[in-house]
Formats: sequence, structure tokens, C-alpha cells
Amino acid sequence: MRIPRFPFPSAAALGLAATLGTLHTTLLNTPLAAQAHVHTPGMSHDSAQAAKRPAPTRAGQEAFATIAEIVRLLDADPKTDWSKVNLEALRQHLIDMDDVTIRSAVQQESVPGGVRFVVTGTGRTRDAIRRMAMAHGTTVSKADGFTWTASEAPDGAQVTVRVTDPTDTRAIARLRGLGFLGVLSLGDHHVVHHLALASGQHPH
Repeated sequence: MRIPRFPFPSAAALGLAATLGTLHTTLLNTPLAAQAHVHTPGMSHDSAQAAKRPAPTRAGQEAFATIAEIVRLLDADPKTDWSKVNLEALRQHLIDMDDVTIRSAVQQESVPGGVRFVVTGTGRTRDAIRRMAMAHGTTVSKADGFTWTASEAPDGAQVTVRVTDPTDTRAIARLRGLGFLGVLSLGDHHVVHHLALASGQHPH
């Protein structure tokens, strides 16, 4: 019987086999996570994800958001006189608004042609009520369709609001339905007032 002969591998073949074996062993011993994430210089998954993430739009605190808006307006106006800017005055006014809106008590009664409010509070809230009640009257004009009369009360202020046309029953009902804070919110003078305060003006 004739025995088949097998050729002996060459030195080059043996070297290649050894190299492949070493590579195979290295791959088996390397964690899959490391194999899957091979980073090149400057590559970052965090920055790519951040680019797709929507930017936040809420300031988180209303007074802060109001001040930030005013700052943007002042920055955008080349005529802004920064030597007169007074954001602290605006902050104090916003504190007054917060006290009057959240911490005051309001008693309401109907009067001919309108409504009367007795707004009261203690400490800083009482003082804030007086400041806002007196100041608001200077912003009301004939175009608003009503009058605003305010005087100090022992713990705050008394405010009487009447329509300019006493025969307009719907307008009277509107004032009574709005209540103190609703009437206080009428018009767009608030944002103008805020900008004036921050600019160092004295609108009242």
C-alpha cells in the first residue's frame, strides 16, 4: 500500500498561523464594549446627543425671567444708558407685585357705576398694597374706560373703580367680575413700566 505524503508547511505559513492565533486570542480576551466603541480624537457621543437635545425655555422663576427679558431688551438697545440702569428697583417692584397678588386680602362691594375694593395685609404686604394702589392710578387714562381712585386704609388701601359711562351696564359688570387683580392687570402698561424702572426712570 502506498502512503500519501503531506508537504511540510513553510516557515512563512507557520509565522502567519502564529500571528492569526495571537490575534484570535486577543479578540477573545477583549471586552465587547471596548471593541464596539473605538474613539478617534475629538469624537464625543455626549456632544452629539446634546446637539439633538431641545434647549430649555423655562427660567424656573417668574421674577428672574422678567428681569432676564428686560436685560435682553436693554442689551439690544444701543441707546441704553448703563450708568442709569437700576435692576434692583425692578426687583423691588416685582416683590411688591408678588406680595399684592399672593399675600393680600381683598374685600369687594358694588358701588354705583363700579366697584370698591378694600385691600389689606401686614408688614411689607401692607406697604406694597399702598405703593401699587397709589401708583396704578397714574397709569389709568380715559381710553381705559374707567377711573381709579385710591386712598390709604389702616392695613392697606381702598380703591374705587368706576366706568366712565355709567349707563354701560356690561362694562360695570365686567369690572365687578374682574375683581381687584383683574382690573389691576388691564392694559399693557406693566411691561413698559418694568422697562422704565430698569432704565433708571421714575414712571410714577
